[in-house]
Amino acid sequence: MNDELELLREWDADAAPLTGPARDRARHQLLNAMAHADQRTGTGPSRRHALRLAAAAVVATAVTGTAVLIGTDGSGEGGAPGTSTPRVENAAATVLIGAAAWEREQEKEPVAPRDDQFIYSKRIIKETEQKTGKVKTYTDEMWDSVDVSKPSLSMELGREMWEEPAGKGGGVWPPRKWSELKKLPQDPEKLISAIISLGSRGGSDDWSISDLDKLDRFEAYWLLGELLKNPVLPKGLRPAAYEALALVPGVKTIPGVKDSAGRTGVGIAHTERGSYEGKYLIFDPASYEFLGFRDERISASGKKKYIQLSHVVDWGIVDRVKQRP
Repeated sequence: MNDELELLREWDADAAPLTGPARDRARHQLLNAMAHADQRTGTGPSRRHALRLAAAAVVATAVTGTAVLIGTDGSGEGGAPGTSTPRVENAAATVLIGAAAWEREQEKEPVAPRDDQFIYSKRIIKETEQKTGKVKTYTDEMWDSVDVSKPSLSMELGREMWEEPAGKGGGVWPPRKWSELKKLPQDPEKLISAIISLGSRGGSDDWSISDLDKLDRFEAYWLLGELLKNPVLPKGLRPAAYEALALVPGVKTIPGVKDSAGRTGVGIAHTERGSYEGKYLIFDPASYEFLGFRDERISASGKKKYIQLSHVVDWGIVDRVKQRP
């Protein structure tokens, strides 16, 4: 990775510095190439060569203010000349890296919760019974103990449920303690390594996303998705999680989906290990702003299937259960 960064340092130092938007486009291009280089196998160019192509695109961005997405076969991302439709394997990375750039433009330094406080969140869930089309809307609220030393209260489709305090040395994923969240790496590859506990592979210079087996890939996707459900994260960690998702093989797009507010978006799902296309994250197809989640559940009898759409509408840090920001 250091060799590729040297390419960026060696470009014409007399050129004007990157503007904010140009820097975002350049970062988008570089991470896009990283994602695709790790996902491709066979006779395609190496990851290092793909990063060199990306570095060249960064220089072009600095000079012209325009970045052309370069596929790992050296063509434009649309594949055939003159086309603008992304190749299927590139689409998910494009959305996720775009989401990271959008998040970086919006995020501010958050107030860190104390260990003795609670993280409050409120979400709207719209649930549709698949066979009849009957829709119910729920407003669920949660009060999560930051250090998990106190009982937490959460709601599931309007039903209150208490979470008992964790025992000594116990914890939850994602962590709620600020000190633990701050320890998570903001380098996308290192973040994946950290959350799935890859041991010595995570600290090796030659570690690659391509080393992950299918179970690792699904675990990385699921744990990153759970991390993103946390309403308060250290600055930089949320966009890093989006960029890490972009590197996970098996992540695909599902176009033309609706969120719980009725907005049309694009879904991001992991489809390698069985069929998980019914559970995904939803993003705005133009700005890449994160819109919400889609999930599915089966009734206790096994006879009914429900589609759940949800999004967080409020959150804050409070001192006790049932207190609102």
